[in-house]
Amino acid sequence: MAIYEITTDSLKELKRTDFASQGLLERSDLQRLIRKRIEVLGSDLLVISEEFGDWDESKRRIDLLAVDREANLVVIELKRTESGGHMELQALRYAAMVSTMTFEKAVDIYRSHLQEMGRGDDDDSESNLLEFLEWSPEEKPFAQDVRVILASADFSKELTTTVLWLNQCGLDIRCIRLEPYSDGDRVLLDVQQVIPLPETEEFQIQVREKAQRE
Repeated sequence: MAIYEITTDSLKELKRTDFASQGLLERSDLQRLIRKRIEVLGSDLLVISEEFGDWDESKRRIDLLAVDREANLVVIELKRTESGGHMELQALRYAAMVSTMTFEKAVDIYRSHLQEMGRGDDDDSESNLLEFLEWSPEEKPFAQDVRVILASADFSKELTTTVLWLNQCGLDIRCIRLEPYSDGDRVLLDVQQVIPLPETEEFQIQVREKAQRE
């Protein structure tokens, strides 16, 4: 799909571009900007860590680690590529690695994140987190589920099919397409959730037909 500017006389199509040609890097640009405006990926998200890798025997890092208002952890992986690479496999590994995180550990992680961002002091992290969640540890357990958000310039059919199948198995994984457009000196970003949307329609039909046969 294209994006058009409405003028007095016509519809002006904006030029589809890519992050690389605009000089936008994955970590220092895309990740940084989305961290500052995480509502781009979901209105119910609070980032508690960036480049999180607090585990033994692994140098792997989660791009952004967040919580949602249901007190679930959310693993966010970002790519500027046109296929998404193997980000779903990375995200599943990360989700498993943080699945045992306690609320106390999340507070410590969030405290470190606030300090790195130059915001707040040691007393702010727990109160800010509880205020966002509108929740207390006595009400229900923390992080009973781990959600995954994959955000990329585009996704391969193999990736979207895998994500759909995993969702059928009870996981919560979302794919969000980040499409850049150029308009003179400006770069515009079209943000669209693509699971489930046209790219996954064929797989949905196959699942439905299999269920009907059975």
